[in-house]
Amino acid sequence: MDWRGTGILLSVRRHGESSAIIDVFTEDKGRHAGVVRGGTSRKIAPILQPGAQLDVAWRARLEEHIGSFTVEPVRSRAALVMDDRLALAGLNTVTALLAYALPEREAHAPLYRRTEKLLDLLGQNDVWPLAYVQWEVALLEELGFGLDLSVCAVTGGSDDLRYVSPKSGRAVSGGGAGEWADRLLPLPPVLRGEGDASNTEIVQALSTTGYFFEAHVARSLGTRPLPEARARFVDALTRTL
Repeated sequence: MDWRGTGILLSVRRHGESSAIIDVFTEDKGRHAGVVRGGTSRKIAPILQPGAQLDVAWRARLEEHIGSFTVEPVRSRAALVMDDRLALAGLNTVTALLAYALPEREAHAPLYRRTEKLLDLLGQNDVWPLAYVQWEVALLEELGFGLDLSVCAVTGGSDDLRYVSPKSGRAVSGGGAGEWADRLLPLPPVLRGEGDASNTEIVQALSTTGYFFEAHVARSLGTRPLPEARARFVDALTRTL
């Protein structure tokens, strides 16, 4: 069994004395693991940085085996943002969330293309945080926990949408919230794709999406907590306020 494609490196861990096991997110094969022989060597280790775009060839005797990768660099990303704390935190968050949440060997082609575009915006800190919020919304949708923010879950109207129901993920208007407003999550306009957003509004939006990752995605995966990389990114963004 073998295939070849281009993918985004999500994670690397040492395997034996000189090899490494990598997780790669590809358009056609989804999140896919494999062994890189000599992956800890001086020649290959610098290539294996999370976020890197790689040309990979996978081979195994049987499809269910972990198999092995040969890798060639296409584009490095970590090196470009090493001196930018916010961008580096963002890169680590994207790769960590994908490695954490995506099932193995299940294609998510639209999400892959969106992720590639997002990572190519790294370093453009005037637009990247907004693009990241929209990416988190898309990731929740891809995982089966999408938000329905089009109309109020109570009144059916589309005006004055201020909140999100933590149970259903649906929008709620100011009038529809009533005495339950303090139990609902904030719905800043950025979550509905409306206009530009300040970092203050983006942090607020991330508190809402973060709730659904914690309460729904993490719960569906068992006891594993969310990657700490996301909290570090939110903290780095908060420090810019």
